[in-house]
Amino acid sequence: MSNATEPARVAVVGGGQMGTGIAHSFALAGYAVTLVDLQEAQLNKAVELIGKILGDGVRLGKLSEEQARQAAARVRTSTDLVATLSAQPYDWLVETVVEKMEIKAAIMRDADRLLPEHAIIGSNTSALSLTEIAAHTRRPERVVGLHFFNPVHKMKLLEIVRGLATSDDTIAKSRALGERLCKDVVVVNDAPGLTTSRMSVLLGNEAMFMLQEGTASAEDIDTALRGGLNHPMGPLELGDLTGWDTRLSVLQYLHRTLGEKYRPCPLIVKIVAAGYFGRKSGRGVYQYHDGQKVAGSGLKVTS
Repeated sequence: MSNATEPARVAVVGGGQMGTGIAHSFALAGYAVTLVDLQEAQLNKAVELIGKILGDGVRLGKLSEEQARQAAARVRTSTDLVATLSAQPYDWLVETVVEKMEIKAAIMRDADRLLPEHAIIGSNTSALSLTEIAAHTRRPERVVGLHFFNPVHKMKLLEIVRGLATSDDTIAKSRALGERLCKDVVVVNDAPGLTTSRMSVLLGNEAMFMLQEGTASAEDIDTALRGGLNHPMGPLELGDLTGWDTRLSVLQYLHRTLGEKYRPCPLIVKIVAAGYFGRKSGRGVYQYHDGQKVAGSGLKVTS
């Protein structure tokens, strides 16, 4: 375990939107963070975004300049997970890579082999079986789901997921972690799609069917859900933020495990094949310029 005079150390694996947000939250809460990604350019982008989020916090009066400076100084980056975990002991590891079991399994095996015995391994999976992920370690009792929400610095919820073997001690420590990160914590049992993802992907999938069928424009569908159901973001905007490639992967998994109602809308399959992933690719249901949605750019579907 880290020296009592040192901050707990956390390795966050995956430098995309979620990994960046999770690293920021840990650093702001006083943890020493190493953000790991294979791509140096992605890490540079992540560090830049963390700096922007901290800067926004200062401008809004939520942080002092010194708090922002200290948080930024707690974040380091690496392109080599094995070297990172071999260099010093870590107390937590949180993986937030793509929703592919073979990739997560490889990370679990490295983490299990290199982390100290006391360390807890977390997965940010929103759909895959945590029990299956944990089975790739020799410490399944210390593997837990830590499902954060995007954008992490704005979304208050943390879903803690109990796998078949996850211990009560691991759940208790994860709950304490969530509270230190200033999150509202819920504990759920391992199940396909957990609670939120299971419902959210259905909403996004149905919105895409409505767009495909010409029920309404993309802009009007999103406006209706924001105004009529008081959602902060429309389902098509949310899909663009999450990434339609990720949404498709989750839907395909839920379709296999939970049945026909989760069959992906053909329009989702089509736009993913075209590379229209959403904000991260500059185009999804909407087009984006400098990260901002272009007005009137909603996808037009022709029969």
